[in-house]
Order: sequence, then structure tokens, then C-alpha cells
Amino acid sequence: MGAAKATLRVCKKGHQYYKSSDCPTCPICEKEKKPSEGFLSLLASPARKALLNYLEIDTLEKLATYTEKEILKLHGMGKASIPILRKALEEKGLTFKKE
Repeated sequence: MGAAKATLRVCKKGHQYYKSSDCPTCPICEKEKKPSEGFLSLLASPARKALLNYLEIDTLEKLATYTEKEILKLHGMGKASIPILRKALEEKGLTFKKE
């Protein structure tokens, strides 16, 4: 069985891109949404979306009110993101909430 053939698509903003999956997300729009600074800029898109969409975490202070375990349960959050978040918290004198 071969790989699915990529098809040309156009998003609502007029960006043209090729995709082989059914995913409707425009990669160009997603790149434009990525913050240029702050701890959220260090994360991959799924992890960033998990924090923002599920728990509305947009500051390190808000992140510090959750345990690592709670954050890892979020859809889109992977184990690789935890060390990044831990370091960002430490640089601000914060930590994850204790279990």
C-alpha cells in the first residue's frame, strides 16, 4: 500500500498548501499563530494548543498551579514538553504544583 497522494488545498485566508491527510488545518496559518517569545514559543503546536485550549494557560504563574501529571494528561502534550516547561518555570523561580 502506497502513501496517500497530497492534494492542493486553499484555506479561508487564501493560503495554498498540500496535504495528504483529512486534517483541515492550514500549516501556514498555524505558523503565523506561533508566538515569537515566551515559554509557549518553545513548544510544539499540539502542546501549545493543549495548554491554551484546555486549561487557558498563557502564563507561567497559571502553569505552576498544575502538577506535571495533570499537564501530561492533556491531549497533545508529550513527555518531551515537560523538561521545557520545567526549565521555563525554574527560570522564573516557579515549579509545578506538588502531587
